[in-house]
Amino acid sequence: MRIFVTGATGFVGSAVVQDLLAAGHEVIGLARSEGAAASLTAAGATAHRGSLDDLDSLRRGAAAADGVIHTGFIHDFSKFKESCETDRRVIDALGSALSGSGRPLVVTSATGLLEGRPLATENDAAISGPNPRVASEEAAAALASRGINVSVLRLAPSVHGEGDHGFVPMLIDLARRKGASAYVGDGQNRWPGVHRIDAARLFRLAVEKGSAGARYHAVAEEGIPFREIAEVVGRRLQLPIVSLSHEEANAHFGWLAHFAAMDNPTSSAQTREWLGWHPNQPGLIADVDGPGYFKN
Repeated sequence: MRIFVTGATGFVGSAVVQDLLAAGHEVIGLARSEGAAASLTAAGATAHRGSLDDLDSLRRGAAAADGVIHTGFIHDFSKFKESCETDRRVIDALGSALSGSGRPLVVTSATGLLEGRPLATENDAAISGPNPRVASEEAAAALASRGINVSVLRLAPSVHGEGDHGFVPMLIDLARRKGASAYVGDGQNRWPGVHRIDAARLFRLAVEKGSAGARYHAVAEEGIPFREIAEVVGRRLQLPIVSLSHEEANAHFGWLAHFAAMDNPTSSAQTREWLGWHPNQPGLIADVDGPGYFKN
């Protein structure tokens, strides 16, 4: 297959590109700069110049492909709502280019949009409400209602591995600055986790043999207690490990407080059965406890 990948030089997207190429697919990667284009070419992919703000470039990339994997997202948390609305427009543009063709589009979402109690599954719809990230799934649902072959792949809140610049590195940086590694309450709220290489393989399986309208969960571990993450960070940095009240957590974590207190146990049992996905990379605690997360 010839696959168009957005976010192709990002943390997850670059792993997706490598996995697709290794499986014998041809990859067209969205590149917004000369550096990104050069990186894709060196990896063995074809660079397609454009950006998430250039909807025409996205339509052209999708139209030239047998399938699309959308991992791109503008990670500007100071303009998070605007970024989510951009994602809505991007998904609509990609889907419109595939309309009537039956060619697959795999859209990225997050397990954090689910209730998670007692255990979130692929059958659960994303919660509409204050979290603007739901725009991605709303856009996918709108495409599905038009008969477009779209599926949703929900990433765990911690997609870990070499080069991670997500929540765990943020927690490490925060602990360094605050002089303590913290958790909220008893710290038994749970985060699902997945290694980027396992997640990349799932994206490939979804575009190869996924079903229209399906929701897949990139979850290797259903729920790691947040306290265990804080304990690894504190031990590796030789800092105190402290429990905070919800009020104290708001002051300590800032905008991360919501995620630090999030309880999001999530299953991927159906995903594994449907697509034959078997994650085999190191788990979150083992990965974070290695040298890669504490180089500086």
